[in-house]
Amino acid sequence: MNQIADILKLAREAQQQQVDAVLATVVRTEGSAYRLAGAMMLICEDGRSVGMISGGCLEPHIIKRAFWLTRDGANVQVYQTGDDIEYAENGNVPASISEDDFDFDRGSDIKGIDNKYDEQDIDSDELNFGLGCNGRVHVLFERLATAMPLLNVISQVRQSQQPVTVATLIRSTIHFNNQNNPNSELQIGLRLNLDNYIKLGKLTAIDANNSGKVVSNASSTVIHAVDVLAKYQIFDNSAKYIKVDGEDGTTEWFVQRLEPQIRLLICGAGNDVMPLVTMAKLQDWHVTVVDSRVQYATQRRFPQADRVMVLALDDSDTLLKLSKNTAVALMSHSLSQDRARLGVLLEHANHYKYLGQLGPRYRTERLIEEISTKLTNPASLNLGIKKLHYPIGYKLGGDGPEALALGIMAQVNAVVHNQNLSAENSDTHLSNTNFTTLFSTHIDSIETTATSARAAINLS
Repeated sequence: MNQIADILKLAREAQQQQVDAVLATVVRTEGSAYRLAGAMMLICEDGRSVGMISGGCLEPHIIKRAFWLTRDGANVQVYQTGDDIEYAENGNVPASISEDDFDFDRGSDIKGIDNKYDEQDIDSDELNFGLGCNGRVHVLFERLATAMPLLNVISQVRQSQQPVTVATLIRSTIHFNNQNNPNSELQIGLRLNLDNYIKLGKLTAIDANNSGKVVSNASSTVIHAVDVLAKYQIFDNSAKYIKVDGEDGTTEWFVQRLEPQIRLLICGAGNDVMPLVTMAKLQDWHVTVVDSRVQYATQRRFPQADRVMVLALDDSDTLLKLSKNTAVALMSHSLSQDRARLGVLLEHANHYKYLGQLGPRYRTERLIEEISTKLTNPASLNLGIKKLHYPIGYKLGGDGPEALALGIMAQVNAVVHNQNLSAENSDTHLSNTNFTTLFSTHIDSIETTATSARAAINLS
């Protein structure tokens, strides 16, 4: 199971069991970093943890320090993965700690471990792990009570399939001394729903006290920051670090577009589908398997799939509903099934993100020819044919269902994330271009013949 699903599951369990936890989130990276901004890790006080924010090098340190770092609230720490670089401004006093010199057995609030830290170690703004990656990773630490509203929003996005853009305050140079100060809401970890502000003009906070409620008394500093943040375009599954300068000081924000899971619809429930389901779930995709054959489409055969159902060949409405905004893999090994599914999907090319057909090219082209002869307007298939990937998947080498599944996963990932890979891994695009040209010529020939026939009838 993917780490996001694991984190959501453990967070719910910890909350139910009244076990405290700390959520660590990568909010900014500089240079080389193993994980992108948005990567998360959850550490429970009873020793359980899930997720990764690095390749494994930072996790032992973070597990030990998480509860100590959040003893006074949320905060951001910076971790350097360079070559033991010194950070003191005068160049003489090292302000970094190497991984080899750091004692990981000190300073955790995890039960059974003594809490002893030197103040210099505790409050160091930047720790150097001497890993040679030459990057910096900025990590936000917050207790579960503060983080749970965000995790709830992530769960809602996964259920509703509606994305949400969230802005999180990670640093501020604006200081205040009393609760009556208009900037007192500028606490590290403050989260705002940018979509509501952009679409409705309403400033809504995502926190334990007023999640989803309009913030009516926001300071001019917050309003200015949100106005600036709203001008940035955040695309699918992307995140930005944004620095906002104002009259009172500077604020730094982590703006993230929370996207739903990739949804994979597999039409066909043969044995070769099983590795594809497993790999898709490892990527935290939502997987639906359909087949018209009752003996194939069973949850027992595909226990990892989110949904398995028998779908009649003439149930086009359900097929279109299931395929909306999904990646569709046609792999039933049945001409009648593939013909029925492909016929519907080719005419609705804007409905899905990806469409792939298993089998050799001549088989797919035969299916398209058969489908087109039954249509009054065969040209309606053109866009679908251009979007169709056949044979499905990249040619990565190897043999068997597992190799096929790996090629399909690679191709779907590339298409969904708009990655242009080398054409040598796939003959899909060349094949589709040639066939679309031939198919269009074939349609023109049919239309010319039909026009001539109508003219002959009129003359007679």
